Amino acid sequence: MTDLATRAAPPTVTALRRAAPALLGYAAVRALGLLTLALWSAARGKSAYTLLTARWDALWYARVADLGYGYQVRLPNGDVHSNLAFFPLLPWLERGLAAVTPLSYADAGFVVSLLASLAAAWGIFAVADHVYGRSAGVFAVLLWAVLPVGIVQSMAYSESLFTALAAWSLYAVLTGRWLTAGSLAALAGLTRPVGLAVVAAVWAAGIASFVRERSTADARAGECAPAPPGDGPTRRVRASGGAPGTPSAPTAVRRALAMLLAPLGAVGYVLWVGHHTGKGPLGYLDVQAGWRNGFDGGLAFARFVADKFTSFPEALAGVGLIVGVGGVVWLYVVCVRQRQPLPLLVYAGVVTALALCASSYFGSKPRLLLPAFPLLLPLALALSRLRTSRSALVVGGVAVASAVYGAFWLNGSGPP
Repeated sequence: MTDLATRAAPPTVTALRRAAPALLGYAAVRALGLLTLALWSAARGKSAYTLLTARWDALWYARVADLGYGYQVRLPNGDVHSNLAFFPLLPWLERGLAAVTPLSYADAGFVVSLLASLAAAWGIFAVADHVYGRSAGVFAVLLWAVLPVGIVQSMAYSESLFTALAAWSLYAVLTGRWLTAGSLAALAGLTRPVGLAVVAAVWAAGIASFVRERSTADARAGECAPAPPGDGPTRRVRASGGAPGTPSAPTAVRRALAMLLAPLGAVGYVLWVGHHTGKGPLGYLDVQAGWRNGFDGGLAFARFVADKFTSFPEALAGVGLIVGVGGVVWLYVVCVRQRQPLPLLVYAGVVTALALCASSYFGSKPRLLLPAFPLLLPLALALSRLRTSRSALVVGGVAVASAVYGAFWLNGSGPP
């Protein structure tokens, strides 16, 4: 894998100016998606704003912001849907914003999502720019914007907030700002269960850095060790008292603190749920079981796909699902072959595994993959090597298709 680069991050104003084309392009794509949704919804007699802020998960987050935890619904089949399944950072932000503005909790969720989506786009650009350069960074952001489920980035959901925290945490790791990386990872862990992917990335980077530095130090120490008598001039250890490549004590401490900070958000909330429900440290798993959600290694998803082949029209959907999953796996293999930095590979791998191997809500899997932006970097790199006119045509065409699909998708009967 590519060694972890730790060159300093640029100043904020310079970084924002550098990211401006990506952010303007992102805003244009999202505006197209929202306009298409508004027109489509109006034609069907629905409110686009209600679809974005007051349905499905958005309602659950708003209820947490309003009433706190403890609300649940018992379905006719006996399943219990508890709002403890929803992590607290987004509701906290909704409550805080509603407290200082005239906005309702739903309105606040929409504002948080819009701002977080811009922060996520900037973070994705920063990561891609750091690894592959500015042009690849711009296309990485545009590709994230034109994903078929990109409309979720403008909903009062937690995907945009989580992706923003994850992207900036990964960027902090890549630029050697360990305490920032650990703090953002802890916040990501308070946002969604998949926050564990950010924790894993910080830990992988920290362990790899430690192993690499120890190996370098041992090698340099061996070079500087005294030679055996009679074998020539004596080589002595440098006057500094250590081999080059040995990390300074403050850096090692910051890295260790980051690794301690990173899991606090996710672990803290899960332990609180266990205490709140009286079911012990794994009580959160019982909450998820009430939603018929869990991790089974992909068996339920495989059965779901296999069932599509029981009739001809459904078989076409089954083929589409297989092609889609194959495409995701292929992109990850390309990321590995292109030697992406270790934290990006770990993060994308965990997000992908958790999304594909969850045992329920199969229609939501594309949304669950939304934060796995490192998978887009090979495509962004390929687009950056095309002529500008060709790449613009590709992105523009996909943006239109994505806007139409997003409008059709949200006006459907089921949750995204």
